[in-house]
Amino acid sequence: MAIGIYKKGQGYYTRLCTAIAYALVVGMGAWWLATQLNTIDYGFPAIYVSASSALVVITVFGLLGFWLVGRRPGTVDFLVSTEGEMKKVNWSTRREVVGSTVIVILLSILIALLCWVFDYIFAWFFAMIDVLEPNLS
Repeated sequence: MAIGIYKKGQGYYTRLCTAIAYALVVGMGAWWLATQLNTIDYGFPAIYVSASSALVVITVFGLLGFWLVGRRPGTVDFLVSTEGEMKKVNWSTRREVVGSTVIVILLSILIALLCWVFDYIFAWFFAMIDVLEPNLS
């Protein structure tokens, strides 16, 4: 069986972004492992252990990532169909997003003000009927 990429020309950007994110996670994990192993005293320079362990982690998980993103039919078909569905999405314009954001912020401020007013009214009411002690501040 030849080593190649399953459905090579399809889902390029989805696979590329998935591979980049996967590589970042694996790289950060290998860096963390190397820094943890670099603090232990082995009787010889710890850099050899930390570097070789990081290299092993990157190799093993790199091959696993290649198999998942490039060779495994189920995962590849999912990524290809995901890219196809993303092309069908009706993306909002900048004006619509800004307008919706302004409405959400204004409504949040209005609701916060209403909650504050009603809290003040209820506190005053319960202080008047001697359920709460009046707050002087």
